[in-house]
Amino acid sequence: MKKHLPTVAGILLGLLFLMASLAVLLKLAPVPKFPEGTPIALFMGAFAPTGYMTFVKIFELTGAILVMIPRTRNFGLLVLGPIIVNILAFHTFILHGEGLLDPMLIAIIILALYLLWDARQKFLGLLK
Repeated sequence: MKKHLPTVAGILLGLLFLMASLAVLLKLAPVPKFPEGTPIALFMGAFAPTGYMTFVKIFELTGAILVMIPRTRNFGLLVLGPIIVNILAFHTFILHGEGLLDPMLIAIIILALYLLWDARQKFLGLLK
């Protein structure tokens, strides 16, 4: 069982990011409206018209696919790592901590940290 746990964690993490990226890229969910002048409205107002959100979602989709494949999992974690940090920064600085206890965000953090811990010897090679 222990040897299959990283595969299960990789598939779950990949599915979470796959779901989130495809919902935006394929316009499966309505675009939320934010109160004008709020930090979130200003932040998202810069993302939508510039195409930056599409750029990020393409990397989310790429990272999701890579992390689900055991052979490319570590590269997928390298792609998703900055995205996860930015999600945490968004919830911390833009939303002032709101949403940090969201079950999906907690699942993403736990799964990513577990996969990083599981492959720690390979990632330590990056520091040498």
